[in-house]
Amino acid sequence: MEYFFCDTGAELPETYRYLAKLEAVLGKPIARLNAERNFAHYFEVFRGTLPSPQMRWCTSLLKIKPLEEWIGEEDAVSYVAIRADESNRKGYVSTKPNIKTRFPFVEDDIDHAGVVRILEDAGINLPEYYKWRTRSGCYFCFFQRKAEWVGLADNHPELFEKAVAIEQKTLKDAGLDGDASFAASGMKGRQYTWSDGETLTELLGRRDEIMRRHAESMERAKKKRKNLPLMEVLSDALDDDDETTPCTVCHL
Repeated sequence: MEYFFCDTGAELPETYRYLAKLEAVLGKPIARLNAERNFAHYFEVFRGTLPSPQMRWCTSLLKIKPLEEWIGEEDAVSYVAIRADESNRKGYVSTKPNIKTRFPFVEDDIDHAGVVRILEDAGINLPEYYKWRTRSGCYFCFFQRKAEWVGLADNHPELFEKAVAIEQKTLKDAGLDGDASFAASGMKGRQYTWSDGETLTELLGRRDEIMRRHAESMERAKKKRKNLPLMEVLSDALDDDDETTPCTVCHL
C-alpha cells in the first residue's frame, strides 16, 4: 500500500498539519506529488482564465495527471474513499487499463458515522478546517460557498488576500479595472471571478447578509435533522446556501 497527496501548492495550513498526523498513524510517508509544477505554474499557462466548474484544469493537471504519471504503467488498485451513504457521488476512476478502482467504504457499508469512528479510534479525528468548511482542496477553491469564503477571510485573512490578488490580476488581464469595472461590464462569467457573479471584494462587502442567511440555514438544518454532529449541520446548511456540486476529486 502506498499513499500519496497531490499538492497544488495552494493548500490550507490545516491540510498540511493533518497530513503529518496521518503519516504518524500510518507509519509510512505520504508521497507529495506536483513538486515541480503547482497551481502557480499552470495559472501562468492559462493566463486570464481562472479554473471553474466549466473548465477544471486544476483537477486534470494538478490531481489526475500527476497521479497517473506517478503510478506509471504497472498494475495498481486505486482506493477511493467515497462513503456508503454518498454512493451517488462519482469519484476518480482512471481510464488507464492498468489502474483499477475500488470503493472500500461502499463495499463494507461504512457511512459517515463509521468514517468518523475510524478517525477517532486512530486518534486523529477530523481535520481542523471542518469547523468552517466542508472540503479539502485549495484555499481559493471555486466550489466554496459564499459562507466558506467569509470563513477563509476570518481564519486565514492572508490567504483570502492572495485569492483577491489572483482574481484582480485576472480581471486586469481581461481589460477590466477591478471591481467597479467588472460590475459595470455586466460580465458574470466564472472565468473572471472565484465566486459566481461577484468579486471577492464585493462578496466580503455583503458579509453580514451572507452570514445572516447562513445562520438561518444552520437553524433549518438543526431542526430538520436532530442530534447531528456540527460538521453535518454545517454541510446541510451550506448545501441549503448553495446547490453547486463540489469536485469529487478534491472534496474529501
